[in-house]
Amino acid sequence: MRLKDCPVRTAIDVIGGKWKPVILFHLMSGKKRHGELRKLMEDATQKMLTQQLRELERDGIVQRKLYEEKPPRVEYELSSYGQTLQPVMEELCKWGRARMKL
Repeated sequence: MRLKDCPVRTAIDVIGGKWKPVILFHLMSGKKRHGELRKLMEDATQKMLTQQLRELERDGIVQRKLYEEKPPRVEYELSSYGQTLQPVMEELCKWGRARMKL
């Protein structure tokens, strides 16, 4: 099988990396503002968080909603397509919890 034909590679290209799975984990519990995500992910830089959110939005996993207020407010949430990752993320969490106990 060629690398480009590997379904795992396709999935990892969209949700892989150091921060995307963590973002998805936090968004599984509902909408979050950018500042909330920054507090939850204090090791991630502002630039990295913004970049990862944009990529997830570009790939249709996350929706960004801008409220025309002063100051402007932005919320992120899983799109309906992104919600299809929930069972995968739940299994990943279960595996991670078991790993943490080793």
